[in-house]
Amino acid sequence: MEKQPQTPAVAPARRRRLLALLVGLGVVVFAVDQVTKYLAEQRLVSGTLTPLLGDLLGLQLVYNPGAAFSLATGMTWIFTLVSVVVVVVVVRISRRLGSLGWALALGLLLGGCLGNLYDRLFREPGFAVGHVVDFISYAGYFVGNVADIAIVGAAVAVALLAVLGREVDGTRAHGRAADDGAADGATAGDAPGVDDAAPGKDLPSATDTEAHGGSARA
Repeated sequence: MEKQPQTPAVAPARRRRLLALLVGLGVVVFAVDQVTKYLAEQRLVSGTLTPLLGDLLGLQLVYNPGAAFSLATGMTWIFTLVSVVVVVVVVRISRRLGSLGWALALGLLLGGCLGNLYDRLFREPGFAVGHVVDFISYAGYFVGNVADIAIVGAAVAVALLAVLGREVDGTRAHGRAADDGAADGATAGDAPGVDDAAPGKDLPSATDTEAHGGSARA
């Protein structure tokens, strides 16, 4: 039985370009996040809301020790650990990178995680328990930052890629499964033909039957 062709590996040059895009986007997101946080601390008064779009969007400097909506404020070190794990996972996944969509999604995720991780590692009150600088107020219900926007964008992109069946290496999961199923069906269909043909080799042909019959009559 012939082996089914394997999915072609991503060309090294293409992988390098995608990795460069991932890292470059991560660096840009991290830089924009940190610069905007610096500006927020320099120009905003902590706790004071500056409206931008009425009650829908504003600027409000907040130091967040927890997660979104200030949840789990006494467990900052857990979010620090989670951010480190996410960064490690992104680095590991990037070794199989072959998709532009995944390069963009992982770049956003990497930059966002590094932006908030930097705050938790190096801001007050101490290493690994630092407070994240938030300054974008959404209708007074949630205050976030550029890193949060990047992380949400990455989550949406990953969900979309999953729905489309796009794998990290650039292949399509659904299409590949269908191809494998068709290949298995073709192989299974070919097998009976071979088995059916094999017994026929042992059956005498019409010429042989006449010849043997003639010898017997003789």
